[in-house]
Amino acid sequence: MPILTPEELKARLEAALPGVRIEVLANAAVPAQSSLLVAPAHALAVARFLRDDPQLRLDMCSNVTGVDWPDREEKVKVKQLVDGVEKEVEEIRRHPGYLEAVYHLYSVALKQGPVVLRQRTGNRTDDTVVASLTPVWRGCEFQEREAYDLFGIGFTGHPDLRRILMWDEFKDHPMRKDYVEPDDYEYEPTPHEEVLDRAKAHYPVPEAKA
Repeated sequence: MPILTPEELKARLEAALPGVRIEVLANAAVPAQSSLLVAPAHALAVARFLRDDPQLRLDMCSNVTGVDWPDREEKVKVKQLVDGVEKEVEEIRRHPGYLEAVYHLYSVALKQGPVVLRQRTGNRTDDTVVASLTPVWRGCEFQEREAYDLFGIGFTGHPDLRRILMWDEFKDHPMRKDYVEPDDYEYEPTPHEEVLDRAKAHYPVPEAKA
């Protein structure tokens, strides 16, 4: 069953929640599934409205995932004065990266959805925190932990934010696009193929008996 369009949802949210600004992000891969980008400071208020509004009743978060957008460079042509003459020159513009937490929301009660809600961090280094939506949809708890573990997204207000797949001493976040695989595989219980070749460089591997 169709729900309000993203543009209609944006207008409704901004009218109901003073100070909230929503950006509609198009999805080239799935044109009918644009998403709503909300600032972490307003995410909880938006989430509660989406859940409690009688026309929406988005009572289930089916999944939470992370997205890593690394720093990128863009070449653009601009006009500049060169020796008094206007010329078109190429300029490199740098865009800082960020992380996103993406929520797919459905209404079980009204049998409609999805609504895709996004939160974006300030960067990929020291401003990587968004708001936990677990207080609104309890099903987010483990999935936000997974995004924290694999992408390094922090969730303010999460009831138990800790690694869920990697061990506590593990360094870095394996789903980051610039993640560098370690060369030390001493934790691999049964080294094989390429892992076996790397393991031999760090500790003796007993040869199989005939």
